[in-house]
Amino acid sequence: MAALSQQAVESAVDAYLQRDKSLCKYVKQTEAAINTAQRELDEMAYELLAQEQPMAIDLRFIIAVIKINGDLERIGDQANGIVRRTKEILRIGEADLPVDFAAMGEFAARMIRSAVQALLDGDARLADAVREMDDEIDRMNHRAYEDLLKLIEMQPGLTQQAMNGILVAKHLERIADHASNIATDVIFWIRGADVRHQLSVSVD
Repeated sequence: MAALSQQAVESAVDAYLQRDKSLCKYVKQTEAAINTAQRELDEMAYELLAQEQPMAIDLRFIIAVIKINGDLERIGDQANGIVRRTKEILRIGEADLPVDFAAMGEFAARMIRSAVQALLDGDARLADAVREMDDEIDRMNHRAYEDLLKLIEMQPGLTQQAMNGILVAKHLERIADHASNIATDVIFWIRGADVRHQLSVSVD
C-alpha cells in the first residue's frame, strides 16, 4: 500500500509537469487500488484486536498501523487532487509559473519513502528526521503561495493558472503532512510517546 501511495504521488506530479492524460488515468486507477487495500488492511487489524487482545508494544503497533493506513489512503486522495488540477490546466491553458513543482514533488516523495522505511525498520530516529523535514516543505509551499500571488498582481490574466498552482503546492504540502503523521505514529509504536504537537507551527 505504501508503494502504491508513493507511485500515485510521483505519477501525479509527472502528470502535472508533462500534462499527461494517461498518467492522470493511472493515478485514478492507483487511488482505487489504495482504497481497496485500506479496507482490507483495516479489517485485518480489527480482527487482530478482537481475537488476539494484544498488549503493550503489540497493541501500539496495531493502532499505529490503523492510523498509518488512513494517512496512506489520504496521500492517494491528495495525488488525485493534483490530477484534478492537471485536467483543469489542460482546459484553461498553460502558463510558466515561478514554482519548482518538481522539487516539491521529489521532497514530498522522499518524506514518504523515509517514513515507510522508518516503519519497516522500526527506526524512531529516522522517523524523527522525517518530522523535521516537514518544516522545509512548509517553507516551499509558503514561497510558492507568495510568488504566485505576486504573479496574479502583475499579470491578472494568469489568475486561473496561478490559483491552480497554489492548489498543487498545497496538495504537495498536505502529502508531506501525511508522511510526517506516519513518522509520528512510528515513534508512538516504538517509544510509546505522543509527539504530535512538539514541532514548530507551520509558516502557512
